[in-house]
Amino acid sequence: MWATLVLAAALETLPQQNTIKITNARPTYGFLGGPRDNSKLLPGDVFFVSFDIEGLSVAEDGKILYGMGMELKSLKDGKVTYRKEPADQDTFNALGGTRVPGNAWTVIGTDTAPGEYSLTITVVDRKSNQSTSLERKFEVMPTTFGFVRFGLSYEGGLPAPWLGVLGQTLWVNFMAIGFERDPKTKQPNIKAELRVYDEAGKPTLKKEFSGTVTEAPENDKLLEMQFILRLTRPGKFKVELKATDTISKKTVTHEFPITVLEMK
Repeated sequence: MWATLVLAAALETLPQQNTIKITNARPTYGFLGGPRDNSKLLPGDVFFVSFDIEGLSVAEDGKILYGMGMELKSLKDGKVTYRKEPADQDTFNALGGTRVPGNAWTVIGTDTAPGEYSLTITVVDRKSNQSTSLERKFEVMPTTFGFVRFGLSYEGGLPAPWLGVLGQTLWVNFMAIGFERDPKTKQPNIKAELRVYDEAGKPTLKKEFSGTVTEAPENDKLLEMQFILRLTRPGKFKVELKATDTISKKTVTHEFPITVLEMK
């Protein structure tokens, strides 16, 4: 009886084993970007998955040792087009807890065949040797005129969230694909516009920001563009991007919300 009690007391002092798992997985517009409303992408875009890793082993100083790998596969023929075994990664949870934000992405080539694909992410806790996986499917659509690689950044190129503070300056970055070229000059002619609306749906300015791109190397299939966005007053806003291929007469639009906070 005494031995049983001693054994029970010893078991109670053992640290509880965490169960590693991936939660809150969603396709996003890049690192720190907002969620995509679907997983249908044009060639030239980037399929980006953001998620949380929960239940990782955390040292007393907050250090976490884990690994992450991925596999890309065509669902049409089951062929694995890319595989990376879990690579060691270290981080520190300075704010405590056992959760770490994660992300994985694959660049879709401009010549990628239309069809369904799957991205499988594997995470390993290097201390407990536990592992878990997540699979997300996406579809590559036939090439047509549209936006790809949309995202916000700070000056210098670091990615930015759809949230800022009064006084910051952001860059709105995007690329056009599927545009046509003038038969004589072999050059594109794309007009891009940006307009901001307040919470009441009213434009913040009478005239939109605009620019035109009329030159690009002959073999380039992607056309990079950007607008500067200065956060000059607090509130919740909607930003609308519009691009028109003046040669094919096709137009595409993209909207996203942005919140500006005032630090008091």
